Amino acid sequence: MKNNKTLSKLNSYIAGNRKYLILVIISALLANIFMLVAPYISGRAIDFIKGENNVDFPMVAKFIGILFAVYVLNALFTWGMTVFTNALSNHSIEKMRKDAFGKISKLPLKFFDGHSHGDIISRLTNDIDAVSEGLLQGITQLFSGIVTVVGSLVLMFLLDWRITLCVIVITIICIFVSKAIATNSGKMFRLQAQTIGELNGYVSETVGNLKVVKAFGYEDKSSEVFGEINSRLYDCGQKAQFYSSLVNPTTRYINNLAYISVGVLGGFAALAGHLSVGIISSFLIYATQFARPINDMTSILTQLQSAQAAAARIFALGEIEPETPDEDRPELEVKNGEVMFKDVDFSYNKDKELIKDLNIVAKQGQRVAIVGPTGAGKTTIVNLLMNFYGVDKGTIFVDGQAIDSVQRDSLRKNFGMVLQDTWLFAGTVKENIAYGKEGATDEEIINAAKAASAHGFIKRLPEGYDTVIAEDGGNLSQGQKQLLCIARVMLCLPPMLILDEATSSIDTRTEIKIQNAFAKMMQGRTSFIVAHRLSTIREADIILVMKDGSIIEQGNHEELLEKNGFYAKLYNSQFAKTS
Repeated sequence: MKNNKTLSKLNSYIAGNRKYLILVIISALLANIFMLVAPYISGRAIDFIKGENNVDFPMVAKFIGILFAVYVLNALFTWGMTVFTNALSNHSIEKMRKDAFGKISKLPLKFFDGHSHGDIISRLTNDIDAVSEGLLQGITQLFSGIVTVVGSLVLMFLLDWRITLCVIVITIICIFVSKAIATNSGKMFRLQAQTIGELNGYVSETVGNLKVVKAFGYEDKSSEVFGEINSRLYDCGQKAQFYSSLVNPTTRYINNLAYISVGVLGGFAALAGHLSVGIISSFLIYATQFARPINDMTSILTQLQSAQAAAARIFALGEIEPETPDEDRPELEVKNGEVMFKDVDFSYNKDKELIKDLNIVAKQGQRVAIVGPTGAGKTTIVNLLMNFYGVDKGTIFVDGQAIDSVQRDSLRKNFGMVLQDTWLFAGTVKENIAYGKEGATDEEIINAAKAASAHGFIKRLPEGYDTVIAEDGGNLSQGQKQLLCIARVMLCLPPMLILDEATSSIDTRTEIKIQNAFAKMMQGRTSFIVAHRLSTIREADIILVMKDGSIIEQGNHEELLEKNGFYAKLYNSQFAKTS
């Protein structure tokens, strides 16, 4: 059932390019018609060679000339079939890749939390490449094979139905043997595709964090884990190839039996005067043509099964529930920027409670700091506020509007985010800063960079603002990357801000400059500041102290120190005097 569903979806992509599909069908049909005509013409030419001194040379020459023209036309339409098949495959794969990427962009964050980046990348690259190769081979072979088999069968029946029945019986045996072998190889190829995704995921994560691996001396363990996954991939790959490799020699053996049977039976028929030598020659060629598509199909069975397994992994993305469509919802209208969490419950795992009865009120222009130990739920509040995750209970309001009742895009556009994990793309410094504001002028970009204290180091770059930075800012320091991300938000200046460990990768001197810039930027803007470094949130209007998903203390810096509670302990632990 699952395989049928996969094939149905593949067919929908192919059928979406009707023009090329029709051209493929016409080209394949004409190419195969000329190929089928050729054996009959060669048989007629042979029949005019009756003996040593009994050769009708004009007729032989005539049929050879016709045969030459037929093969030229066959070659021409075969070339056209290849060209149109390539176009059909490329257009289909382009749409499939676009749809897959579009689907991924609409999936909820919990999907990415449960899948490695390498596995996701593998679906968009390796799996789609496997489907592409399968389409290129499969479409041509399938249609051409059908035309050749049907055409050869009809012509063989016209020549001699008894010998034809012998060929059919042997071919049926061949099909059943191939199907039995293919069932086992198909299972192995599906397992192989899954294991490749797992291996890609592990490699991506390991290479991306190689410094950490080396710092903790994890090289041997990492190699051990890689070796285990690689060994499983080897085992299922070997089994898949073993089963698939049985198909071709088995079918060729059976088809050779058919060829011999045609030769023997045809010889007896010729002796009895029922068939001419030319007809027997044509029959042998037709028998070969009849069997060849079956052999060809079985020879690419490996690739087709691999492509089907890869397609199943791609289409599996479509079965994952996307974020609920919200085009019919109103857009969020922010006037004041007042944010309220009312009786909010949330957990990533239904069996493990995280946030319970959370209540927060952030008035217009207030700076709300969220502190607490790791796992307390600080970043979770940010995820809920941006509607990356839906609450289990309760409601979050912005200016009295429930965020789950408005368009997510309109909500997120009203927040400027600076996160601990920076993200930059391959492009110029200018393009990276202007990412959130289309059509930003050079003056606006420079002013934003100055406000973020990034202008100085940018001017020292080889090409200044036109310097091309590597993917993810690989040619910049972590602090420099963070400054560019801050400049990006400075440029947009949305009505609300989220700063999640925004200065964690910046030196103390630069941090002071950034804090001053933030102070100006946050004026009149409701701001949420998630911080481990408590020195950065002394000026916050409200400090929410979280532990185990709940707010255990609330107040400004001085009030919380006076309480001498959990916050005071956290603060003193960071600024304890050493003797």
